Amino acid sequence: MLKKLGLLFSVVLLAIASFALSASPALADTYEVKMGADSGALQFQPSTLTVHPGDTVKFVMNKLAPHNAVFDKAPAGVDASSLSHKQLLFAPGESYATTIPADAPEGEYSYYCEPHRGAGMVGKIIVE
Repeated sequence: MLKKLGLLFSVVLLAIASFALSASPALADTYEVKMGADSGALQFQPSTLTVHPGDTVKFVMNKLAPHNAVFDKAPAGVDASSLSHKQLLFAPGESYATTIPADAPEGEYSYYCEPHRGAGMVGKIIVE
């Protein structure tokens, strides 16, 4: 009787352990934002992007250099400047990435290109 109980306990423990090992966390995605639209407009393309905490946004120099991405607004408790890249990019294909923190609150995170903000080169990331 004791052997059967020990065997049953072992099977249950093995089943729980295999479930725990097979349950994988959600994978983070990487999204690309072009700096300078394909049409030649001074825009981020796309200008609005929806992501999740842990995702990465890769800003890629495309057209009409120089560009950067400076975050100026974020939900309460978030240091928008920590997401910024003030370094200007000049050559097509140059890039840098911003990873949205895993504990980032939902909401809108707005950013702009310093040299072209007056021309309306602004963008928004919505964290869901």
